[in-house]
Amino acid sequence: MSSGLHIKKSIISACIAVFFLQGMHVFAVQNIAHDPADPSADVTPAPQLPAIILTADAADKLAQGQITQTNQAGMLGEKDTLDIPFSVTGYSAAYIENQQATSVAAALKSEPSVRTLFSANGLGEYFNIRGFYTQSHELAWNGLFGLVPHNRMPTEFLERVEVFRGSSALLNGMSLGGAVGGVINVVPKRATREDMTRLTTSYASDRHIGLHVDIGRRFGEQQQFGIRVNALKSQGDLIIDGQDQDRRLGAIALDYKGDRLNASLDIYDIHEKVDGGLPLMLSFASSNLPKAPDSSINTQPGNYAHTETQGIIANVQYEFLPAWTAYFTAGSKRQKGYGAIANNSLGMNAQPNGDYKAMSRMTANDTNVLAAETGIRGKFKYGAVQHQWVFSGNMIEQESYSAMNASAPWDSNIYRPVAGQIAARPSSVPKSSETTLSSLALADTLSLREDQYQLILGLRYQRVQSDNFAANRNRYDETAVTPALGIVMKPWGEQLSFYVNYIEGLSEGARVSDTTASNYNEVFAPYKSKQYEIGSKWDIGTFRNTLSFYQIIRPSLIKDLSSNRYRDDGKQRNRGVEWTTAGEVLEHVRLLGGVAYLDAVQRKTAAGAYDGNDAMGIPHWQSNLGLEWDVPYLNGLTLGANTVYTGTMYADDANQQKIPSWSEVDMSARYTTMIAKHAVTLRGGVDNLFDKKHWAGVWNGFSSVSGTPRSYKLAVQIDF
Repeated sequence: MSSGLHIKKSIISACIAVFFLQGMHVFAVQNIAHDPADPSADVTPAPQLPAIILTADAADKLAQGQITQTNQAGMLGEKDTLDIPFSVTGYSAAYIENQQATSVAAALKSEPSVRTLFSANGLGEYFNIRGFYTQSHELAWNGLFGLVPHNRMPTEFLERVEVFRGSSALLNGMSLGGAVGGVINVVPKRATREDMTRLTTSYASDRHIGLHVDIGRRFGEQQQFGIRVNALKSQGDLIIDGQDQDRRLGAIALDYKGDRLNASLDIYDIHEKVDGGLPLMLSFASSNLPKAPDSSINTQPGNYAHTETQGIIANVQYEFLPAWTAYFTAGSKRQKGYGAIANNSLGMNAQPNGDYKAMSRMTANDTNVLAAETGIRGKFKYGAVQHQWVFSGNMIEQESYSAMNASAPWDSNIYRPVAGQIAARPSSVPKSSETTLSSLALADTLSLREDQYQLILGLRYQRVQSDNFAANRNRYDETAVTPALGIVMKPWGEQLSFYVNYIEGLSEGARVSDTTASNYNEVFAPYKSKQYEIGSKWDIGTFRNTLSFYQIIRPSLIKDLSSNRYRDDGKQRNRGVEWTTAGEVLEHVRLLGGVAYLDAVQRKTAAGAYDGNDAMGIPHWQSNLGLEWDVPYLNGLTLGANTVYTGTMYADDANQQKIPSWSEVDMSARYTTMIAKHAVTLRGGVDNLFDKKHWAGVWNGFSSVSGTPRSYKLAVQIDF
């Protein structure tokens, strides 16, 4: 790690320490004590900068708390969903718990615009949002990139998971992977007004046991100080034959809420190991594809993947004038991993009978990230127009170290696998790249008639500095000014809004992540993307519908099969229509999900070879529709079902290898009661009820076999 990075980490750590020592000093001087006789005392209202500080106390009317009424809009702060000129949904902690979702990918099973590309039993989580890839480390933490775990994001310490569909360059800046299809934002848990001590035990196929403890307390005369602690340990066999998983999580969230000063500190430590085998990913030899095998088959029993991540994030907000607040966020993340982290169990050229060339590729990587954001937000009125100004700046620095070893390929079969030699873990991990993303942004929200008509104008100056240390070393230092415009109209009241947006973004150039490519790890020049969108939102308090029409254009990588190299030859143009819904359709019956149609087309490819073809791995149709029914004959019992449908897609740029459509049905039930004066919730579920076998998605020309054969999960939650 560079000395400059060490110095910056020391400065940030010192600032954090000084700030919280001052907070404890104030606590001691005021001799604040919690009054046990008044456990329901309200917290002093905080300045309205909820883009950074968030609590679980907001009353979520929609779908009985499955989704949230308000969501983050990056630098614009937290807003009611109807006032955001973009399509966005926030999935609450209650919904995540009821689905027994232990990762962000599992938590988004009701999200029609998102598909997970990797199988559930691997260590990596890659997403497809509106037809563009998003890697797991591109998730945002309270709107700031670079601070989430690198391979998989657990949910046990999250208050909600938000899906912001489409480009968000003005609102959030640049992600470290250049995602333009959307942003998945995670919001950590905070201590609530009520004391919490919650114990959850869980069981999942095939003999995987877990224990999760969630404790929250507030202290002080006005409950200014809060602490939330989450600890998790789970271990045991997974559904793949011979596979074992070990997960550990520790997270502490501290916060202070005063009249004018708000602050928070989050610390997490995550370890995850998968041993004894990983899901299969392979390429096909021809247009005659083999049928997907049983995903519990272990094709490489010796395969493994281990990763650990530590993070610390601090935030301070201060209302220096009425309705004017300054804020500062800084954080650091350290990640180390080794094994088949980004590859799972790889194979090449699968024949119709299942024969293929198996291969083992072991990677090792270290990633160090520093991220910071600061800004000022305030309101004033000029004539009949209300203005909300925001000025912000952010910077993300990432140092990456990586290495890879490969074994000789061997003959195998996806239905009757043959064990081979697993590649050795790399003994040294040299620096592979340095990246600095920085930007300055200015936005003004002009409102008329109490926000009935809103115009959002903004500019972001962005700079991308990238130095790649691979064999084909390249450096970039590019800048651009990217505009954004958003319009919100509510001509007939607060229940219906229409919106329009146009937004440009500058992203770090794509990195070749296909370990089989001859230019693996090469980084291409930064690129611009453009998005146009129009839509409407209808919200009657217990039911919300969003309808969106959009187009996104951005450069893309194309693999030249003759040279086994990727080139930035073309463009990808995605046009789509999305309908999302959530709420109570009948008394005691709730609907959650939606349908998405997408036309993702390749353009301007080399010599026009693929012009007009579908983009690889992008289906035209996706739908996710779930129902919940509160059984009126037995108070506390809720039954649920969720359906997932993914249309046909192609596994190659030439559109010769067509993957069949697939669908899944999941079932769930929960029962809430009181036992010995303690609230107890019993949960159970069956994933992939009909045990459908399918190819789940495409990543770098490799198709993933579904990682969710029919499996069972149980949980018992007790509040003390």
